Amino acid sequence: MNCRAAHPVVSTIDIHRCLAHNGPMPTDTALLPLATSTDACCTTPVARALGEADAAALAARLKALADPTRLRLLSIIAAHPGAEACVCDLTDPVGLAQPTVSHHLRLLVEAGLLTRDKRGVWAYYRLVPGAVDAAAGDLAAALAPAAS
Repeated sequence: MNCRAAHPVVSTIDIHRCLAHNGPMPTDTALLPLATSTDACCTTPVARALGEADAAALAARLKALADPTRLRLLSIIAAHPGAEACVCDLTDPVGLAQPTVSHHLRLLVEAGLLTRDKRGVWAYYRLVPGAVDAAAGDLAAALAPAAS
């Protein structure tokens, strides 16, 4: 085995270790036979796999949920009467500036988890009924094992 050719950047010590450890590579090695049948390792899915568009949509919802601040915002909004809160009521509990909170809320709206209603100078956010349950259900359905 030519360790220097295989790894041109290795030092002399590495070459000697390579040869001492592995020994020279035999030149009369036989090739292993190729498998001619795919019956043993390949099976046809029995259930419909998640498509590219569905995976992207689900990933966007899950990505929006995968942030601690956004989870807290959803929880705070859910705790308000009618599951609706003004952005002015959300900045202090999370300890972030209003523009940062608005950014997180915008991502939750884009993911379909909240709706936004502008009233005068303030924006009010409301949970979309069933949106979180739908995301969890879609994930469970996508990963459910196929029936045998």
